[in-house]
This record gives sequence, C-alpha cells and structure tokens, in this order.
Amino acid sequence: MGQKIAATMSSMGTPAVFLHPVEAAHGDMGIFMKGDVVIMLSQSGETEEVINILPALGRLNIPIIAITGKKNSSLAKSSVCVLSSSVKEEACPLNLAPTCSTTVQLALGDALSVVLLKMKNFKKEDFAMLHPGGSLGKKLVLKVKDIMHTGESVPKINKGAVLKDGLLAMTEGRFGCVAVTGENGKLAGIFTDGDLRRLLEKQANPFMLKMSEVMVKNPKIISEGELVIKALGIMEEKSITVLLVLSKDGRPNGIIHLHDILKSGVV
Repeated sequence: MGQKIAATMSSMGTPAVFLHPVEAAHGDMGIFMKGDVVIMLSQSGETEEVINILPALGRLNIPIIAITGKKNSSLAKSSVCVLSSSVKEEACPLNLAPTCSTTVQLALGDALSVVLLKMKNFKKEDFAMLHPGGSLGKKLVLKVKDIMHTGESVPKINKGAVLKDGLLAMTEGRFGCVAVTGENGKLAGIFTDGDLRRLLEKQANPFMLKMSEVMVKNPKIISEGELVIKALGIMEEKSITVLLVLSKDGRPNGIIHLHDILKSGVV
C-alpha cells in the first residue's frame, strides 16, 4: 500500500518514496530531508516496527500524517494529522485479514495525491513529462512531426500529369495515395486507391486523364505540430488511413499513416 501511494504521488508531481519501518530503524532514515513529511500506515496504530521509530522521527522534527483505524493509538498521538481508516468489519470471513481497511488506506492515499496535485496546479503537460514511456504520456506529447514520413518518401504528382503516372507514384510510395500539387508545389488535392476503384466503376480506361480531373480537392490534412492522437481522431472520424502533413506555405512535406500511429504506442 505504501509503495502504491508513493508511486501515485510521484507520478502526480510530488516526489515520494516508500520506506519500510525496519529498514528505517537501521540507517535508512538518512533519506529524510528538511521539509519532508512522513505518511505512516498502521491499522492498529500500535505496530511495533512503526512505534519504534516514532522517537527518532520526533528528534528529526519530521511531521507525521497517520492513516490508522485507531484514533487513540500511539501512532495517532504522535501525529500532526490523523486520517481514519476504521471499518466496521473486514471482508475476510474471519474478520482478521486486512481487506476493507487496506482499501480505505489506499483510497486515502489517492485522495492526498489528488489534493497535492491541485495545490501544485499540476497540468496534463506535467503529467506527460513524467510518463515518457507509456501510452498516457505519448498521447499528451507525441506530435505528428515525430513519426511522419518526409522527403522523397512522400508520394507526389503534378496536377498536369496523367493518371497513369500518378498511379506509378502512388505505387512507389506504398501509402495507397498520392499528393497532387500545383505548379507552385502547393497541395491541390489527393488521389487514393479508393478513388481509383470508384473511378474504374465509371470509366473502363481513365489512365490518360489528368490528375486535376480525377483528384479530390480539399483533402483532410494536419500540421506537423499537432498531436498524433489528434491525427488518429481525424482518421477515425473520416474513416481514412492517411493524412497529408502541410508546411506553413501549403506544401505537402509529410505523410502519416494509421500504421505509424499504432506503432508509436499512443493506443
């Protein structure tokens, strides 16, 4: 329980470590620094290992917050704050093994963690900084520019080219689409393998049509500074698997595929 509470606090911006009372009594109290507070857990409030280190904590002027089921216990009397974990009875059929009481202690630890989070004005961005390896953190910090394909890997074709050449560019790119650009290199539209299937249903031999005639104008796009999780949201909403990434001057300088997002670990 103590380990879980310490981990929760640390993840929410309040540095905390777990210290077993036996180890504390044999030198590990050197971890304490001025300004520290100790949260001590003992349902009876009379646990021998806990009681034995109370005098030492007093000499170090370390304030104690007690989470205990006995408000009149030795631990409670030595604490500046007492949080009651008292329960009517344990879930254990014998009413012996700590079950309900441990759940209450964990809940109180979580409550303290949340209060500290609010007092510190801890934000999502702060949370992400402390969780760089997990999907929670990646959702908050991983940007499109971190995983998008750039340069020659972005399939492009001029709108004046014919569909036959556009299909070659699309095949080489292996994204199932090709960005269609104007004479100035800015994005004019997009053509996908889905567009090809729909076109073939209408025309048997459309391969000499110009890209400007078959492209889809105003395709869904995203900027490189947006979060990857936003790109995923657009793909899910529009039932598409790729997004073109535009530069500030409107040129397609990147592309992001659904597979890239899945590999990134944000979901």
